[in-house]
Amino acid sequence: MTKTTTNLLGIIITILAGIYFYITCCSECGTAVKEEPAKQAIVPAEPTATSYPFAFSDGDYAFNENDNYNFNLSGSEILMPLSTKVEAGIASLKSFLGENASKVINITGYYKSDETNDSAFPNLGLARANAVKNHLVANGISSTQINTFGSLKDEMVDKDNVYLGPVAYGLDSKSENADDELKALYEKIKANPLVLHFNTAQASINLNAEQRQKVADISRYLDKVDGASANVVGHTDNTGNRNTNIGLGQERADFGKAYLIKNGISGDKINTSSKGPDSPVATNATQEGRAENRRTVITLN
Repeated sequence: MTKTTTNLLGIIITILAGIYFYITCCSECGTAVKEEPAKQAIVPAEPTATSYPFAFSDGDYAFNENDNYNFNLSGSEILMPLSTKVEAGIASLKSFLGENASKVINITGYYKSDETNDSAFPNLGLARANAVKNHLVANGISSTQINTFGSLKDEMVDKDNVYLGPVAYGLDSKSENADDELKALYEKIKANPLVLHFNTAQASINLNAEQRQKVADISRYLDKVDGASANVVGHTDNTGNRNTNIGLGQERADFGKAYLIKNGISGDKINTSSKGPDSPVATNATQEGRAENRRTVITLN
């Protein structure tokens, strides 16, 4: 056997040995392709609902409970019943403010930009703060010791369409310029009262942003000044019978009062009357003028 033949035989033996070991030792052989393990779908974690406490402090006095007033998404009515912890906090706050006449509680209601505001206030936060204010007043706390505010808080997360405690609190001293501020507010409202316009034979209300702010101003003044009251006067154009229009004007005034009451202003502080077609502000000879005359005017005494 020649050297060349020997080398060739060695190569063949090496190839055969490699095939043998591949077949006997490899866990998979042939042309089969390994299947990739199935990828599991990644489910994003559900965000944790936000929750704000019923908490306030001033010097040595403090109250803090991880519970609060709750509201539905896009809602400004308090969800009842309240917890016993919140009720205890209200009693504590009433006692503190009763013993400290120079102190006030600042209530800030939170809201989100994607909520629907069906209240009469500029935003749902202020409407929620006003609802809390009214509940505190019903529980014996003077409205003169309560300030209300609204604040945008888009980071809030609801729990089953309920916001847990979207209200914050802070104790402070009464403003030294409070009397001057209220006098300026009175003059502002008297100079530019809230005017609502209606279609013929209609008594519905749809407020714009400026009108909502006027409602908030009127509400604030009535809260802060003992004996203050608002006048709601209904007006019509001269279409139809005068007596009928007097009645329609009164309906509009009463509707305006009911709307203010629904939004937290005490009915005891609202007077209504009708002037029907007797006090036009524009000509009744044109459609535009008649539209100006169909109105309800809300101002302060």
